[in-house]
Amino acid sequence: SPSQLASNPPQAGEVFRIGGLVADGSIQRGQGETVRFAVTDSNATVKVEYTGVLPDLFEENAGVVATGSMEGETFVASEILAKHDESYIPKEVVDALKEQGVYVEPAK
Repeated sequence: SPSQLASNPPQAGEVFRIGGLVADGSIQRGQGETVRFAVTDSNATVKVEYTGVLPDLFEENAGVVATGSMEGETFVASEILAKHDESYIPKEVVDALKEQGVYVEPAK
């Protein structure tokens, strides 16, 4: 999660996954298929850059899991999974969000 990144920074170029919510107001569409946004677990926020086609469910305040690596202060993602489903959001992220009072159960 973004908070774990802050306390335990990965090695440059190390591929890993982050999970959280797409931060409100953070989506910026650039040239071509490059999109910049932020992922937050309500304690920490990470800037993400992704080039490619985003999943249909990708939107602000939606759960997202990104695979990629850090380049400076930015997480450069090679894959984005967007799900309104707890099974795709790491449990520790869901727990952190519930503690903050911001996690909303997905509608069945």
